Amino acid sequence: MSELPEGWVKALVKDLFHVETGTTPPTGVREYWEKGTVNWYTPVDLSKIAETIYLPESERKITIRAVKEAGLRVIPRDSIIVSTRAPVGYVGLTLVESTFNQGCKGLVPKESDVATEFFAYYLKWIRPQLEKYSGGSTFQELKKEALENLTILKPPLPEQRKIAEILLKVDSLIEKTERIIEKYERIKRGLSQDLLTRGIDENGHIRSEETHEFKDSPVGRIPKEWNVGYVSDFSDINPKTPIDPNQVYPFIEMDAVPIRGKMYKYLSYRKGSEAGSKFKGGDILLARITPSAENGKALLVPEDIEIGIGSTEFIVFRAKEGVDKEFLFYLLTSDYVHNRAVTLMEGTSGRQRIPTYVFDEIIQVAMPPLPEQRRIAQVLSQVDNILDKERRELEKLKRLKRGLMNDLLSGKVRATPLLEGEVT
Repeated sequence: MSELPEGWVKALVKDLFHVETGTTPPTGVREYWEKGTVNWYTPVDLSKIAETIYLPESERKITIRAVKEAGLRVIPRDSIIVSTRAPVGYVGLTLVESTFNQGCKGLVPKESDVATEFFAYYLKWIRPQLEKYSGGSTFQELKKEALENLTILKPPLPEQRKIAEILLKVDSLIEKTERIIEKYERIKRGLSQDLLTRGIDENGHIRSEETHEFKDSPVGRIPKEWNVGYVSDFSDINPKTPIDPNQVYPFIEMDAVPIRGKMYKYLSYRKGSEAGSKFKGGDILLARITPSAENGKALLVPEDIEIGIGSTEFIVFRAKEGVDKEFLFYLLTSDYVHNRAVTLMEGTSGRQRIPTYVFDEIIQVAMPPLPEQRRIAQVLSQVDNILDKERRELEKLKRLKRGLMNDLLSGKVRATPLLEGEVT
């Protein structure tokens, strides 16, 4: 915006902060590192905090002796650390006295009218600007002088605090939602392990060898009624799906596929002549190329897609008669099948792929009777429904935060009306 909001001023970073440079104690001196208690942050540490501004403990710590003898600058609590070597522009706020390496700069406020929470968010918001000033196509580095002379906006202190308070509340909701998602992902992982190896009886109880008959198999002990075969025994792999090259079809690209999900992130449309993979509703798409394969990208194609096309880097699975497609999806995305397939990837580094033949000749799975498949799929679907709801909520909160940062940190929307109603 061309005009500054009332009460806001422009300032250089060096007008508001002392900018400190970090260093690395000699790594060969064991006494500097062994049983260290002082946080020593690196750009990697900073890159791990995506949403929050507060820094957790550093991955590596140094000793008090290292601080004294190696000339490290200790910055106080509520100071800002910025990564100034690749990756440039990650930001965190210290909760305790801390140190950092030469890939970072520390910002220690000069005056009492600086709310560091506000400026931590502000620097996160202008990360593209920090990257721009870092220069260097092969090795990015934001020099101390460039950071010191960076122009930033400074609202009045009460407004700084109110903006930070609003963003911290949203971050708290994001963190809470992420914890819920992590909890249900753990629940699902444990359930999958039990249900896909032991099953669930007609009464809804997970089978055990104390109450049900089990047998030895190539994939371990399984209920006696189950069969074992290669994945291709239970699904058609890359089945033929006739398409018209001149007709337009729903197109699913790799970026639109979630991690082990049942709904694409977005959908586009292309002519059949551009098809890589071809599929129908109810088919399963499994990413076969690195890093999407390792990340577990997979999609159970929604039934409302009659015929679709997509990336050449999908393996398509279609459940055979007597196999529930939802159960097959959970089986193919289980840790057992996923990890096995990833270990069998072939090709040069960076372009490795899961070869289709591993599902014909190597990877065997256990298959329950159809009614039990459906019971297992129903239980796992219930957990997935909770996860989908929480993931949608998380995306909504992240969109809200992005909007608030754009509005509040630019002064486009003022936080002052909220301040007027406060009792001081």
